[in-house]
Amino acid sequence: MEESVKLMEIIIGATVFPGVRFNLDNMKRSLAIAFLCSFFSVTLRAQQLPSLQVAADHHYFQTADGKPFFWLGDTGWLLFLKCTREEAQHYLDVRQQQGFNVIQAMVLHTVAAKNVYGDFAVANGDVSKPIVTNGADFKDSAQYDFWDHVEFIINEAAKRGIYMALVPVWGSNVKEGKVSTAQAAVYARFLANRFKKYTNIIWMNGGDIPGDEHMEVWNTIGTTLKKYDPAHLVTFHPRGRYSSSDWFHNKTWLDFNMVQSGHRNYAQDTTTGEKHHYGEDNWKYIKNDRSLVPVKPVLDGEPSYEHIPQGLHDSRQPKWTAADVRRYAYWSVFAGAAGFTYGDNAVMQFYAAGEKNGSYGVQENWKAELTAPGATQMQFVKELVQTYDYFSRVPAQELVVNNNRSKYDYILATKGKGYAMAYTYTGKRFSVDLSKLGFKPAKAKWYIPASGKYIPAQLSKATGVLSFAPPAAKADTDGTDRVLVLEK
Repeated sequence: MEESVKLMEIIIGATVFPGVRFNLDNMKRSLAIAFLCSFFSVTLRAQQLPSLQVAADHHYFQTADGKPFFWLGDTGWLLFLKCTREEAQHYLDVRQQQGFNVIQAMVLHTVAAKNVYGDFAVANGDVSKPIVTNGADFKDSAQYDFWDHVEFIINEAAKRGIYMALVPVWGSNVKEGKVSTAQAAVYARFLANRFKKYTNIIWMNGGDIPGDEHMEVWNTIGTTLKKYDPAHLVTFHPRGRYSSSDWFHNKTWLDFNMVQSGHRNYAQDTTTGEKHHYGEDNWKYIKNDRSLVPVKPVLDGEPSYEHIPQGLHDSRQPKWTAADVRRYAYWSVFAGAAGFTYGDNAVMQFYAAGEKNGSYGVQENWKAELTAPGATQMQFVKELVQTYDYFSRVPAQELVVNNNRSKYDYILATKGKGYAMAYTYTGKRFSVDLSKLGFKPAKAKWYIPASGKYIPAQLSKATGVLSFAPPAAKADTDGTDRVLVLEK
């Protein structure tokens, strides 16, 4: 007891009155004990995030305490494999500052996965045989294994208010026959039991693959995760130009749908035999999935990445820009998505300049790309929708008059309790039918997606259809896209 009290004296002195030596009498010691218990309790709670749930309307997410949760994700696919502890902390620090609250990462990129410390995840490429050592002391390489490193990063993410969307095993491994149904069942049970204690986990089954390729494996992983870890949300990451709803919408293990609108432009989206040919119109996937029964949230979990070639495989093609990424974000969110996932070509593969195994024509260094324009601008879509009544927000295309525009000229609109918004990518004039608002607008303003700033808008006393001309850019970085915001 005496040693404990001395420790409390030191902690309280160092925490509350640095440089002051404390001599506590019995009463003060009692207060110190209470203080210390409270201190450690708060510290521990700060590292336990509220779990995520599907909201009551089944279209959006909320935390366990009922607060709205807008998914703002980043694709850090190779985070567990290529990053040291210090690099992972730096990555998470930057993404936290930029407003991201979900990181999508592969647990196993390949069944032969080995992390930056040389630790293999499983024995002999068999996912049913995870390599687990006794202890987790980082200073002892015999103790600190692959799974300890994964847990370290999950904990660091929780400290920063970030949830981890984990892909158990990337789809190509299953496609190549490296994961059987029996192996998948053992592996998924291991994952569920190992990580169910963390409140900041989301399970992302699949991994860039059609769900009907070895569907029995994907169903096994999904059902096993949900059986042994029912508290965490589960989804499926599909191949480009597909949604998880194409195969798994009615599965009880699938809590929400995920779209991969993909990296092709309009002209490139011509593959024969594919179900959807929406080109860059990712809002069409969201519209489709919102109409399904049972109702489940949906979001675009992989649109075109910033600084990746259009179509992926030809590095001579133009690269997607921050403006393109913003378009994908606002189009999908205003169509009713429960969030949005951003990606950067260098960051998603944690490419360091000079590496020989970079993909998709990558040239930039991932650490420098952490502050790419699109990455810094994604926080503004989250800030905008969270400024207003969240759960009442619905798609509202009926507001836009003569919206028979194609491709980039199309206007996406949304509305909620006492407000409405309309997004234009090109910045061209458009008209709104005020009679469809459900309220009489008293204020109007323009939101700049590239900066998060507002500009006043003219609002006449007229009723019915009103035309709006978006303001021109004041700086080269402002782009042409604008959001009209109308308030009661």
